[in-house]
Order: sequence, then C-alpha cells, then structure tokens
Amino acid sequence: MSMALEILISVLLFAGAGFALVGSIGLARLQDFFLRLHGPTKATTLGVGGMIIGSIIFFSNQGDGLSLHELLIALFLFITAPVSAHIVGKAALHMQLTCEERTQNTPWPVDDTSDQ
Repeated sequence: MSMALEILISVLLFAGAGFALVGSIGLARLQDFFLRLHGPTKATTLGVGGMIIGSIIFFSNQGDGLSLHELLIALFLFITAPVSAHIVGKAALHMQLTCEERTQNTPWPVDDTSDQ
C-alpha cells in the first residue's frame, strides 16, 4: 500500500473519530432536547461516514476488490439516522415539550436567555 493511501485512510479515520467524539460530547453537554438531536444525527453520522469511507478504501486496496459491506452500512446509516431524528423531533413538537421539561434533568446550569 502506498504512503499517500495510508495517509488518506488515517486522515479519514481520525476525522471520523473526531466528528463522532464531538457528536457524543454534544449529546451529553447541550442543554436542550432539540439541540441534543443534532449531536448524534449530524456530527456522529458524518464521523461514522468518514470511518466507513476509510474502511472501504483500506479493504478495497487489500486485493479483494470493492468492499460492498461497508457501502451497505453507510447506506442504512445515512437513511435511518435523519429519518429517526425527524420522527423523534416531530414527536417532541407534537407533545409540545416546553423549555422547563426539556432542561429539567441537566446537571449543569442552563442559559434561559435564548428563549426570550
């Protein structure tokens, strides 16, 4: 395997891991229910996508041809994550979730100035 290909794979893996970490921290630290939806659906999906692309490149270069298993994982991930987040968001809107209910269980101070 060439050095340029190894660098590309490692950059994709590190970038994917970084996005997944940021998404996980956002899920834990953001104060609002609707803000917490963005952590796992946006950043983590992009992070897992980067890691899957790195995996596709690595295993396709091993001599077995194009690896389609990872393509199926990416397809299911990019279809199900936004759809499930949309459904959860619509359910929260339908339940008319208020700011007090959204921020009730946070262990850190909540900035209430954004709701005014």
